[in-house]
Amino acid sequence: MDVRIWFNRIWPARVHLIPMLRDNPDHARVQVYGTHPDPAAPALTACDVVGPEPGEDEAFFDFAIDFCKRHDIDVIMPSSRLVALADRAEAFAAVGTRVMCAPAETLRTVTDKSRMYAAAERSRVPVAPWRAVSDADGLRKAVQELAGTDSNLCVKPAGEYSAYGFRLLDDSPLEVSDFERLPRPTTSAPAVADALQHAQDRGETVPELIVMPYLDPPEVSVDCLSDAAGTLVSAIARAKSGRLRTLVDDPDVTELARLAVGHFRLAYLSNVQFRYWKGRPVLLEVNARAAAGIYQTRMTGVNLAWAAVRMLICGDPGEVPNPMLGGRLAVVEDAIPLSAQWRGGQWHDQVIFSNLRVGRSGPEPR
Repeated sequence: MDVRIWFNRIWPARVHLIPMLRDNPDHARVQVYGTHPDPAAPALTACDVVGPEPGEDEAFFDFAIDFCKRHDIDVIMPSSRLVALADRAEAFAAVGTRVMCAPAETLRTVTDKSRMYAAAERSRVPVAPWRAVSDADGLRKAVQELAGTDSNLCVKPAGEYSAYGFRLLDDSPLEVSDFERLPRPTTSAPAVADALQHAQDRGETVPELIVMPYLDPPEVSVDCLSDAAGTLVSAIARAKSGRLRTLVDDPDVTELARLAVGHFRLAYLSNVQFRYWKGRPVLLEVNARAAAGIYQTRMTGVNLAWAAVRMLICGDPGEVPNPMLGGRLAVVEDAIPLSAQWRGGQWHDQVIFSNLRVGRSGPEPR
C-alpha cells in the first residue's frame, strides 16, 4: 500500500510525528508532503516533498484542491484551517483526498472555549466554574463572583490561541524572592480591566476572555483515537510535570476522555486535557487534532498516528494493542540542520522547494 499524506502549514512538532507514519505496522510506503508560507519552516526538513503555501485564506483552497489533484494526495492531516477544511471535505473527496478532521460543527464548538465549556456542562464531563467576559465591567464582575472559590484565578482568550494569552491574576507586589524563581505569566485584575477599557475606548475589537480558577496540577493530556462517529478506540494519558511525562494508567481520566470524545463527536486523532479542581479531574481543553506531543505515545507500543490514517482510508484502525502504561520520559530539545549562508551581515536559511531553492533572511542565530 502506498499512502501520500499532506501536512498544510506544517508545525515543528510534526518532525516527531512523521516517523510514526513511516514506521507503520502495515509496512505501507508513506510519502509525506509538507507546505508552509515560510519557506524556511523547520518541519519541512522532515518531508519527502515540500512546497510553498499561500498565507491568505482566499487563495488557499484553490491551491489546496490543485495540490491534491497534482500529487494524488490520499490524506490531509491539517495543521491549521481545520474548520474551513472540514467545510470543504466533500470537495476534497471528489478529487480522491480524505481530510482527517471532525465535523465542522464540532470544530466550531471546541475551538471556542466558552462554547466548549458550555457544551461540556450539558454532558457528564466535569468543568470548573468559569465566566466569559469581553469588557472591563464583565471582568471585574467575574473576578468578584469567582473570588469565593478559594483558588487563584486566571484569564485566557476564549479562542484557539494555545497558551499564548494565559495569565494568572495576581495583585500581590513583586518580592525580591521572585527573582530566584522562574518567571510566571502573571498580571493583575485591574491591569486586565484597564486594557479592556482602553481597547473599547479606541474602538478596537475586544476578544472574549475566560476567567476561571487556576486548576491544580498535574495536567493530564489524553491522546485519543476514535472513529468518524466519536467512538473511542484507544486513549493514552500523559501526565505533565515540567519536562517529565508519565504515561499514566488512570481509568477515571480515560473514562472522562471517552465521554468527551463521544459528546463532541471527535474523529480520528484528538486530544483532551484535564487538570484538577478540589481533588477531581475537570476538563481544561479539547483539541480536535493530534497534539504536539502525540509522538510520546510511541513508548506505549501503540501507533496512534498510523491507526488514524488507516481508519480514515480503510474504515478500521487495524490491530491496536493495549498500551503499555506506567513509563516515564523526559522531553528534551533537538536540533534540525538547515542549509544556511552568511550574506550581508545576516543568516539566510534555506530549504529545497521541489526543484526551486527559496531563501529567507534574518538576524544572526545565537
